[in-house]
Amino acid sequence: MLDGRCGEAAPLGADEIDALLTPAFAEVNLVLIAVSGGADSMALLALAADWAATRTGTRLSVATVDHSLRPESAAEARAVALAATALGLPHARLEAPLGRGARVEETARDARYAALSAHAAAIGAEALATAHTLDDQAETVLMRLAAGSGPAGLAAMRPKSMRGRLVHLRPLLGVPKARLVATLRARGWGWSEDAMNADPAFCRARLRASRAVLADEGLTAERLGVFARRAARAEDALLAVEEKAAAAHLSLAPNRAVIAPEASALPAEIRLRLLARAVAALGAGRVRLDRLERLFERTSATASGAATLAGARVAWTVDGRIVVTAAPPRRDVASEPKRG
Repeated sequence: MLDGRCGEAAPLGADEIDALLTPAFAEVNLVLIAVSGGADSMALLALAADWAATRTGTRLSVATVDHSLRPESAAEARAVALAATALGLPHARLEAPLGRGARVEETARDARYAALSAHAAAIGAEALATAHTLDDQAETVLMRLAAGSGPAGLAAMRPKSMRGRLVHLRPLLGVPKARLVATLRARGWGWSEDAMNADPAFCRARLRASRAVLADEGLTAERLGVFARRAARAEDALLAVEEKAAAAHLSLAPNRAVIAPEASALPAEIRLRLLARAVAALGAGRVRLDRLERLFERTSATASGAATLAGARVAWTVDGRIVVTAAPPRRDVASEPKRG
């Protein structure tokens, strides 16, 4: 948590809960709620159950993903199951075991969403709800700044996004964690504390440990949340321009993408995005922004040339045309027989 002090926070009121959950849940038949047992997700469970109890048409189901990274994880999943059962909601424990190692945060996140998405499909849930808070949003902005993200990354998390065909809802994204903790305390609910959340080996934990210093410099969770919303608004505008430019200047075929010479008159950011689309369509790997930018600069600085990026071959000609194809497989020199 970057900002907010639990002792000063007020519990969420009934009107606030309705304003948070009705826009997210009202049009969904079945929502799968991801609950780890921590304060944020337990608060979402309590609030969602209260909301659904007074309405018809929206059903809730609960799931806990157990990575088996800590000895306590199984007991925490059982505690969530008991809470869900007491509320009359079905619960599933989803096993996604991991070992500690490099990039464990990213690996765990991918495994968690894969398990949740598969379970949602199995039970017919149209939406997945997670308890990301304003503090999580602020941490995400800072992490992406540190990673050198572009406008899309700095928009951070959205209240509503898509994971394949599954709608991902984050109804608490504008709520400080402190208010959720206060809400649980007012109800007499407990929650579990994950020691990994304070482990300085992880980036998010280091950011949480620095919250007081950051807040003193004006980087409060609230201000970082505002920044994310503004970045999202700007990104949406850029996407609208990008879509029009792609329709006019980008030709995509199964084995070839062509950016027309006329695209050279477009702003640099839009040309960069067209190149990213073409590489993503014909390549075979993740397109890193810094490498994409270096290649884009080469296409602008030299009259003609060719290079590979993320499994794609990019060739540009003197007339401004850019042609992207799949890159040929790399030669394995070590395995070739020696001659002579």
